[in-house]
Amino acid sequence: MQHFELTKTVNEQRKKIHPHKFTLWIAIGSIIMMFAGLTSAYIVKRDQPGWTSFGIPRTFWYSTFVILLSSLTMQMALKSFKERQMRQYRILIIGTTFLGILFIALQWAGFMQIWHSGVTLKGSGAGQFLYVIAGLHALHVLGGIIALLVTFFRAFGAKLRNYNSVPIEVVTTYWHFVDLLWIYLFIFFLWIH
Repeated sequence: MQHFELTKTVNEQRKKIHPHKFTLWIAIGSIIMMFAGLTSAYIVKRDQPGWTSFGIPRTFWYSTFVILLSSLTMQMALKSFKERQMRQYRILIIGTTFLGILFIALQWAGFMQIWHSGVTLKGSGAGQFLYVIAGLHALHVLGGIIALLVTFFRAFGAKLRNYNSVPIEVVTTYWHFVDLLWIYLFIFFLWIH
């Protein structure tokens, strides 16, 4: 009887979502609502007189490919960690971190092209909305890069004897989220122009 109750308790614990994952999902829900509000406001405001449109820089296509590739390497890193293939895990974390930094560099180059084309913070609200939306996404990607760097340093730390995959799963989920968020914003920018 006691063994049955213990097994039942263990199974109930496995069904519960980890507190860190729950917190991440709450944060993701809040971020989705914020970006939905900002892009909706952009759609409403773009019919105002003097609204300046802008072209999509080719660099955004490259950055989209880079962030999609980084999502793939992050997923492979998680798989390697769970399979205890630590050398491969470390290589994939290095690759994902590099791709994340490359994504930010390509985004910076793309937004500098838009800025030099005359869409700035002055004048119509297009530039203001664009840079607020892009800036907020950049902050979320930067948060992901910081999480990747922490994961990177832990991967090479001497105390890697704890094979708890929850932190890697949280970072992976967040990284996939900022990837999907960029895809949404990229399609949005293509659609409105």
